Amino acid sequence: MVKTIQVFETCCQPVTAGVLEEVVATELATMFKALADPARLRLLSMVASSPADEVCACDLVEPSGKSQPTVSHHMSVLVDAGLLTREKRGKWAWYRVVPERLDALRAVLASR
Repeated sequence: MVKTIQVFETCCQPVTAGVLEEVVATELATMFKALADPARLRLLSMVASSPADEVCACDLVEPSGKSQPTVSHHMSVLVDAGLLTREKRGKWAWYRVVPERLDALRAVLASR
């Protein structure tokens, strides 16, 4: 008696297709965690929408409705997450968006 092997086609892609590497997942999670706070999300949008491509910390206090120490804390979280850069000029800090980091977030959201 000859046995035949029945071949089954899979219904979908294997779960390991397109899986993020652990280091990439950790990095993305840090950025998403920073953006999970509404105040930080607003502050990032203020910097990102600045016509000068940079914003002085002094210009973020009033529109955010937060105190200077609170704005400073939130901005530090965004800098630590790699979403913003900070440059000290005298007593003020100036912030810029890191476009590559925002692109990474967009890419992972678009591909899933």
